[in-house]
Amino acid sequence: MITSVRSRVFAQIFLITIVFLWMIPIIGMIISSFRPYSETSSDGFFSWPDTLTLSNFSGAWERGDMLRHWLVTFAVLVPALFLVLFFSSMVAFAVSRYSWKFNIALLMLFTAGNLLPQQSIIIPLFEIYNRVPLPEIPFLVNSGELRGSLIGLILIHVAFQSGFCTFVLSNYMKTLPKELNEASMVDGASLWRQYWQIILPLTRPALAALATLEFAWIYNDYFWAVALIQNGNDLPITSSLRNLSGEFFTDDNLVAAGSLIVVAPTVLIYILLRKQFIAGLSVGANK
Repeated sequence: MITSVRSRVFAQIFLITIVFLWMIPIIGMIISSFRPYSETSSDGFFSWPDTLTLSNFSGAWERGDMLRHWLVTFAVLVPALFLVLFFSSMVAFAVSRYSWKFNIALLMLFTAGNLLPQQSIIIPLFEIYNRVPLPEIPFLVNSGELRGSLIGLILIHVAFQSGFCTFVLSNYMKTLPKELNEASMVDGASLWRQYWQIILPLTRPALAALATLEFAWIYNDYFWAVALIQNGNDLPITSSLRNLSGEFFTDDNLVAAGSLIVVAPTVLIYILLRKQFIAGLSVGANK
């Protein structure tokens, strides 16, 4: 009994220490975003502020052209998130609800693709994108080709994120009784109706958890945006933070304020979907 109490006390002390260490740079960034750079440079990063101001936020908003880059981000994020969950749920439905010759091989293919390092295909992908012409579409395609277009960025997110979502959804769908499909077939339900009206509504906890994760991953993408988008006006919000850095001087307080502006939607989404996110992560734990 004494050993158990000691273990719990040690675990709590350890977790509190880790949280404190984790919060130190975050608290420092928040404080710096509300103080002038001159004060930070003279008193130090972790000093207590004498002056609080919102000028860093207004400066980051205007200099970083945040509104336009946010529109670009959601123009990529919304269709990419929808397509990832839609295609992944269809593949997961096929490989988990029915037994056929290549269902395991198909699931392994999607899972293996998720483990592929993104940097390993950047050169062949770049060459392919250079050779695929696209008609001019306002806002979405300004370059006349797949490279440099928001459509190309959407496609690469769908390709790389589908593997993980398929793996999670297929494991979740396997916990649902197959009698649901058998009963619906007896009632004359088509394959599409079994997927859309019976199985998919039952996967809402898993879909909500994946939507939260995918929102954060796609929203925070920096690598593909910089690699595939050449026009600075077409960069997503995370990539636009580099506009706040000068060639010879960088106002760290301005960058801190811009970072808080950028991270706000992901924090808001997590707060709104935290119950569904936790339920989706814990579902099937007792199976």
